[in-house]
Amino acid sequence: MPSSDSFVPEGGGRRSAGDVLDDFQAALLEDDAEALYERAPCGYVSTTPDGTLIKVNQTFLAWTGYQRGDLIGRRSFAELLSAGGRIYHETHYAPMLRLRGKVQEIALDIVRADGSRLPVLANSVLERDEVGEPVVIRTAIFDATERRSYERELLEAKRRAEESEARSLVLTRTLQQTLIPPLPPEVPGLDVAAVYRAAGSGDEVGGDFYDVFERHTGDWVVAVGDVCGKGVNAAVVTSAARFAIRGAAVQHTDPAQMLAVVNRVLLGQETNRFCTVALMRLRQDCGRWTATISLGGHPLALLVRGQDGPVGFGRPGSLVGMLEEASFHGEDLVLQPGDVVVLHTDGVTEGRRGSEFYGEERLSRTVARCSSSASEMVSGILADVLEFQSDLPRDDVVVMAVRVPERL
Repeated sequence: MPSSDSFVPEGGGRRSAGDVLDDFQAALLEDDAEALYERAPCGYVSTTPDGTLIKVNQTFLAWTGYQRGDLIGRRSFAELLSAGGRIYHETHYAPMLRLRGKVQEIALDIVRADGSRLPVLANSVLERDEVGEPVVIRTAIFDATERRSYERELLEAKRRAEESEARSLVLTRTLQQTLIPPLPPEVPGLDVAAVYRAAGSGDEVGGDFYDVFERHTGDWVVAVGDVCGKGVNAAVVTSAARFAIRGAAVQHTDPAQMLAVVNRVLLGQETNRFCTVALMRLRQDCGRWTATISLGGHPLALLVRGQDGPVGFGRPGSLVGMLEEASFHGEDLVLQPGDVVVLHTDGVTEGRRGSEFYGEERLSRTVARCSSSASEMVSGILADVLEFQSDLPRDDVVVMAVRVPERL
């Protein structure tokens, strides 16, 4: 009688209990492997080298709605793809697989049995025999429905962002056109010119501005300003400052008093932005022009007279819209024929090339060689500032020139 740890199987031969247990575990593992293959969280597809389906798992069948008998030996993998997918399979997928032996994360659409589409990502490997001949293509299919939906949402968000950016660009240009006069008005008895250039590519609303307007006959006001910051919020302050200057000019004749009014207006705005302003009143009397200038935290104006080099004109004052107790000062100057007064924002002198600033000395040299007309003056200064910064200024630039002709 055989011992308890062995038995004689049918057909003869004695096997131990350990052998039987090994066979049992092997059978379990085989069953587990088959179950894992059939019910894996992804689809598995095997094809011949020409693409004919020879094996599919249950997951793939459940996703697509096909019966196994509809596919095995009857259809090719390419035939299950959408029209665009079949073209891509023929022109890219299959050639890459033959060349590299594998392809990864290829986005395709599989057409289900009911005609609907299943977005998938496919990873394939091409197995070869000992002599290098193709034997079988094994493909793992991953459901990409959620991913494709997410990608569509991203594309839609990108489209909306691009449309918003386009609308913003239109708004920017519209604001610039309303805030920056295209050309200064004609001032009888004076040669007046101005230029404006926004920072960078010029697409963003800048904070620099200028204005020229008439108070009474022979009585004009010239303003150049620079609002802290950029964008729509800066444009709001720019607009408020310009209208405040015009309103103050109705009530006051002294530019310092005008700046005091602008200061109160900006302090009342729901913003923490401030600005610098150079405000100059020009009045004609008996053929002679007198300029009165007041500076609110702004760079000095430059006066060019005869062969002398440019000199500063004006007294520094407080920033506008920053302090309740601001201090502004006026300075008078009787202009002579040929005199030129240049106003500018700090985008000129603070223009940078690496660690080097454009600076006041270079500005003075440029002003000295461009004094034949107001237009030549402003265009020459702007061209030199842009060349210094390789045509990409870091800050907005405004330059205005007022010239008294040689003969009135």
